[in-house]
Amino acid sequence: MDETEIAVRDLAIGYGGLALLKNINFTVGRSEIFIIMGESGSGKSTLLKAMIGLKKPAGGRILYGTMDLWGAGPDERERLMRRFGVLYQNGALWTSMTLAENVSLPLEQHTDLSRGEIRDTVALKLALVGLAGFENFYPAELSGGMARRAGLARAMALDPDILFFDEPSAGLDPVNARMLDNLILRIRDSIGSTFVVVTHELASIFSIGDNSVYLDADSGTITAAGHPKVLLAQSEDRKVRNFLTRGNEKSYAADRGN
Repeated sequence: MDETEIAVRDLAIGYGGLALLKNINFTVGRSEIFIIMGESGSGKSTLLKAMIGLKKPAGGRILYGTMDLWGAGPDERERLMRRFGVLYQNGALWTSMTLAENVSLPLEQHTDLSRGEIRDTVALKLALVGLAGFENFYPAELSGGMARRAGLARAMALDPDILFFDEPSAGLDPVNARMLDNLILRIRDSIGSTFVVVTHELASIFSIGDNSVYLDADSGTITAAGHPKVLLAQSEDRKVRNFLTRGNEKSYAADRGN
């Protein structure tokens, strides 16, 4: 394959006959941190669900390399989806399981590793996210930032090529949000995974994003695409400007050098 990891082409998504998203087109490069951003209700999480195989689109294609996720047969789709790791909002850990049990679950379900190999893999994944020694803790015993990192360890359990994050820093204080952003950058730089991140957090958008699309809630499509800092400096779209400055036009003017 070439350096294009994901290609979304003419995608349309709806609910009950109501079109939510239409004419969605973008590409994600290999080892890129790609941001899907937009106001609440713009369809960011819906788009993510289509990309990870949870929501069938009404039309269009989602290509991973040369394979069409929704055009493939069930077995092919399942094999492709095993290349994905997903970090859901708030970590989505099983509260009745320890961290070790949470991270080991996909390994038990989808590999033939021995118990010892699973134990070693779990310890490695937790160490990668700064949670070495927390194997026997339950989610309720963790801070919000730690729970999010534990969710990332579980998402990485099967060594995925592509990691999908849905609002990873939502609800975190600035320190923990920054720690998570730094962790994402370290993982990308060390193992070369591709990241697709749904977020509205400006600090994350500007600190980790290599490329991005802006979903407009009114039109139901992409109205801006490019590096977030370039969009901040050059976009003439008022909605995009307001989103990236949170309405602070003085900040926008300063970044443009006006």
